[in-house]
Amino acid sequence: MPQITRIFGIVLTLIGIIGYLASGAASITALIPAFFGIIFIILGRLANKEAIRKHVMHAAVLLAFLGVLGSFTGLLDLFSWMGGNVEVNLLAASVRSLMALICIAYIVLGVKSFIDARRSVA
Repeated sequence: MPQITRIFGIVLTLIGIIGYLASGAASITALIPAFFGIIFIILGRLANKEAIRKHVMHAAVLLAFLGVLGSFTGLLDLFSWMGGNVEVNLLAASVRSLMALICIAYIVLGVKSFIDARRSVA
């Protein structure tokens, strides 16, 4: 799971940087996925230490949950845009939607990892 955490972090960082550059560097908030990504990369590196891996992975799943809470409206905006709402900022909605979907996928993988670890101990 530490390697997966780092990969998800790299992907989020790239999405944030690309979104920021695509917006013409108009708003620092476009870098929010990158900030989350950097934290994921750090957590992935910390998880290489066996003594703290469990705690770090729980923190990473919590971070992903917070990422979903903060970016879920992007999915709603994207559906609104598909429904004909031309006032939606498509770039912002797309970046937030990607972040939400990536964080949801990470949560699913994290929970599966927790269940597998619990089964291997029992």
